[in-house]
Amino acid sequence: MKILLLGGTKDSTNIIEFIKKSYDAYILTTTTTEYGAKLARQGGSDDTIARPLPKDEIIKIIRDNSFDILIDATHPFAKHITQTSASIAKELKIPYVRFERPTTDLKNIDTSHIHYVDSFDDAGKLISERFNEGNVLHFAGANTMEDILKYVSAERFYPRILKVESSLEKCEKLNIDPSHIIPMKGAASLEENIDLIERYDASAIITKESGEIGGVVEKIQAANEKNIAVIMIQRPKIDELNKNDVVSNLDELDIKLKKLFLKIDINAETGI
Repeated sequence: MKILLLGGTKDSTNIIEFIKKSYDAYILTTTTTEYGAKLARQGGSDDTIARPLPKDEIIKIIRDNSFDILIDATHPFAKHITQTSASIAKELKIPYVRFERPTTDLKNIDTSHIHYVDSFDDAGKLISERFNEGNVLHFAGANTMEDILKYVSAERFYPRILKVESSLEKCEKLNIDPSHIIPMKGAASLEENIDLIERYDASAIITKESGEIGGVVEKIQAANEKNIAVIMIQRPKIDELNKNDVVSNLDELDIKLKKLFLKIDINAETGI
């Protein structure tokens, strides 16, 4: 079976490893960065494309290569690509699975330092109004910095990002001092987050509600320990998604894939 996987996340690497171990499948993984493609190849992806793809190019790739299944394992905040991939699957009548990591379980966590907002623009406004002293640690990716910096001085702003060319160019364009850039390699531990808060004299952390795999719990615990604010951007709602297409763990994915693979095999045997 041939699978087109929209990836670039830790989830997508886990999915590749699981599918290659459990199924006879060819996987082409698309990511927006070469770093993401490298992780996909290490996970066992047969091939990768390391750049953003417009809708018409994704359609062409699926048609030209006769892919059997489209799996969207992009970030929970990559709303546009999820909307696009769902519409492509519907248009091409190809089986579609959205891997949506579960939200963070905060039942046993002190949430008193969390301030929820719906957008990065709102996050910037909140910081300018309520947390205008001390520095700001931005743990939400290079593509979201500009909205914050409409309201927060670059002198107070310390982003933790992948040190790839596209992200560094964004920092330069936004006049972020290179000494403020914190290199990112995976999710930080509790101790690493505490160290960053102390080192940069932070009064607030900006993060997405990206689930436990994104290190959200460790960020909250570090903020609690140092008595600073966590500005949490809530996940976007995607109305185009059919809830029956969504899985949130590898067991659910396995059940979905078994059904899809069986259906594809039957269709192949009967010539449908």
